[in-house]
This record gives sequence, C-alpha cells and structure tokens, in this order.
Amino acid sequence: MTAPFTTASGSEIRVRFCPSPTGTPHVGLIRTALFNWAYARHTGGKLVFRIEDTDAARDSEESYAQILDALRWLRLDWDEGVDAGGEHGPYRQSERTAIYDDVIAKLKASGHVYESFVTPEEMEARNKAAGRDPKQGYDNHERDLTEAERQAFRDQGREPALRLRVPDRDLSFDDLVRGEITFKQGTFPDFVVVRPSGKPLYTFTNPVDDALMGITHVLRGEDLLSSTPRQIALYEALYEIGLAPSIPVFGHLPYVMGEGNKKLSKRDPEANLFHHRDAGMIPEGLVNYLALLGWSIGADRDVFSIDEMVAAFEVTDVNPNPARFDHKKAEAINGDHIRLLDAADFRSRLLPYLTDLVADPPTAEQLEVLTKAAPLVQERMQLLGEAPAMLGFLFTADADLVVEDDALASLKGDTAAVLTAGIAALEQLDDWRTETIEAALRTALIDDLGLKPRVAFGPLRVGVSGRRISPPLFESMEILGKESTLTRLRALAAR
Repeated sequence: MTAPFTTASGSEIRVRFCPSPTGTPHVGLIRTALFNWAYARHTGGKLVFRIEDTDAARDSEESYAQILDALRWLRLDWDEGVDAGGEHGPYRQSERTAIYDDVIAKLKASGHVYESFVTPEEMEARNKAAGRDPKQGYDNHERDLTEAERQAFRDQGREPALRLRVPDRDLSFDDLVRGEITFKQGTFPDFVVVRPSGKPLYTFTNPVDDALMGITHVLRGEDLLSSTPRQIALYEALYEIGLAPSIPVFGHLPYVMGEGNKKLSKRDPEANLFHHRDAGMIPEGLVNYLALLGWSIGADRDVFSIDEMVAAFEVTDVNPNPARFDHKKAEAINGDHIRLLDAADFRSRLLPYLTDLVADPPTAEQLEVLTKAAPLVQERMQLLGEAPAMLGFLFTADADLVVEDDALASLKGDTAAVLTAGIAALEQLDDWRTETIEAALRTALIDDLGLKPRVAFGPLRVGVSGRRISPPLFESMEILGKESTLTRLRALAAR
C-alpha cells in the first residue's frame, strides 16, 4: 500500500520556511517565505520556521541573524520554530543529530535503506560495461548484496554510505502550481541519504523534519522540483515505519529572473534583500512587489496591502512561469506605498537616511524643518534613500551649500537679471509665507519682466537648493527663512 497524500485543509495546514544560513538573504528566498506566510495566514494554518544549518563549511551565524532581521523587517512572523519554540523542536538541524540517528536506525532495521560501497569510478565502469552513458549514475546493483559481500568490502577498509530503496514504479503527484507531474521509473535511482561519515544529507534531513513536524504543504522553489520524487520515496518509507501520517502536498514556485531573463544570481545587486532596504524601499512596498513575482491580486492591479494579499492568496493562483525582477516597477510600487504613509510615520522613516545631515536624535529645530519639509517630497519620492539629495539643502549651512554643475548648466536666459529682480522683491517682504513669497516673485518676474515660469524660477531654485530639481520652491523658501534664502540668492548672483 502506497502512502496517501495529505487532505489537510484550513487550520490543519502546516507550512514551513527552512533556509540555509549562507550569505545575505536572496529576494527569491524571501519571496518563498512570503508565499508560505501568506498561505498560512490565509488558511488559518501554521507557519514553522526552522534553520537547515548542517553545512558547517558554508553556514554562518551572521547569515542566520540576517534571515531573522529580514523576516522581522518585512513583518513576516511565524507560529513555531526558532525564537518561538514549539513541540517539535529543536528547530535547527545542527541540534537534531540524535533524532536523525534514530530515524536512520529504524529505516535500516526495516530494510528501507541499505549499505552502498560503490565508488564513482566503479559506477562509471559498470555503466560503460553495460553500454550505458558512463555518467548515468547509480544502477541499484547493491540492493541485494549478501552480508558476506558487504563484509568483504568492509574488510577492504571501505566505509559504506546508506541509500534509500526507491519504489520500482512511476511516482506522480499533483503540484499545486504546475498540475500533475510524473517521474518515470528508472529516472530516480536509489540515492544516498547518509554519507560514509555517518552524516545525513539534505535529501534525508529535510523530509524527515517535515514528517516529524507535521508539515502538510511544501511550497518551495522550482529549482528543487527534480528532487521531489526522492522526497516522496523517503516519505513512503517514513509512512511505512509509522513516522509520517501522509505525504505533504507540493507546490513549486517560479524562478525569479534578473536582467536578460537569466535566473537572478546571488551576485546580482537586485538579489540582495538588504540592497533594497539600503536604497530606501519600505517593508510595505517590497512585500507588495515580492508578491507580484509569481502571483497577482487581480487584473490591472499592482498596489495592495499585505492584509489584502492575505485575504486573496491562493497557492493555486501562482503562475508557474518565471518572474522577472523589474527594478523600476519595484521602485514605482514602493513610491505608491510611501504616499500611503501618514505624515508622522513618513517623517520618522526618513530619519535613518538623513544621518549625515541630522543629529541622532535630531534637534528640535531639525525636527521642525523635517516636519515641514517631509510633505513636500512625499508625493515625489520613490525611495527613502532619495531624501538626502532632496532635503539636504535644508539642513546645510548657507556657506556650505554646493551648487551642482548640472544645475548651473540648466539655467537659461539672463540669470543675473532674474536674481536681481527676485532678491529685490523678496527683500520687501515682511510676511514670509509661501503664498506671499509666490505672489511677490510672480509679480516681479512673470508680470513685470514677462518671463516664463521655468526661466523665472529656475535660477531661484538653483540658488536656494544648489540643485536642478528640488522640492516646491516657495515652500522651501518659507522653511529656509528670509535670511538664508536671500543669503543664498546673493551668493549665486555674485558668482
């Protein structure tokens, strides 16, 4: 009798996120975490978070800390696992050695795994002798070695690996994303589950953990699809010895592609989740964009909240085709979420990006300037990292303001005449408010000199901010104050 696939639904659903702590978190990895999280929250099920840290050469505590940081920053919580506890711990594979040893012993006793002594060279020679491709791999020939034959290998000093005896039939499953998938008999030979050193491989520890933790739905990357028949074969063995109640349902999520439709490599800057945080993406914007890498909330709708995603998310709606990471689209969606923030929240989120300009904590005066200035840029900002360029002139001493070369090059017409008339108009003002500043300058430059707004206000913008593009001019002047505004305009006029 073959093992049944789970029929778990609703609150019975248990999904897992189980990264290896190697390197900085990849956006594809976090997209997988997001889809598992959203499915658990949508169904009322549970998300288990465990760490697969059995590769001592590659795993690091720094990477582990970064994964935790990434999930917490994006507000993806979990119900059970590392830092949360639960009845199926420990949740780090490096602490589960005794559990694996016990399962291995049971599988050996039941005959589901057997000792394998063959070397790669011998395997290649056997394939050649049989007229097969030398690189075809293992041919299951050690399944039925006698104890005497095994002992003879041991007497030669050979240490055996352990292989799982896979079923002699096709293995099929209904992928939640891709539909019915069948792996033909013979395309997945008996595979190594334990190295000669006694150390179990990922292909063993991963399904064993899933079985013992009651995982019902495995949502993982498309790159792992080829290993699924081996996982199912191991699950059948675990079912037969009473350690797995059923086989989980699988759903293989699409690749995340980079430029040129190549799989997004860890070396690509876009792959690094923290690259986007450093640039000024906010959690709401990045989660929204990651959700679009394989899923959609509806036709012609790209911007939505995480709560809306949870309400709508179904794994069966995930598109199996590769999803391309489009940097410009990600930034545009982030900009939409920036505009949804309330003023006080937006102001507070700007502060980490203004550390070179504003004290920590900011002075009362700096906070007042930021409170007035933040609404001026919230409507035009895509990334919080644009804040220093957009707002820096408001926190710079007049004498330290740098007028950028491209700003000077953008000036048209008689700049000196514009500055002279503008300064004269502003000097007359006693009421220094946006409305009175604008009215005085429009009268002096547009009505009296007959200039077009771009020619009239361009030199003033450059003089005040040092940049070609800045927040709204008259509001900026009000925030700077009359003295600073005139000091800067006079400095440009004197160049």
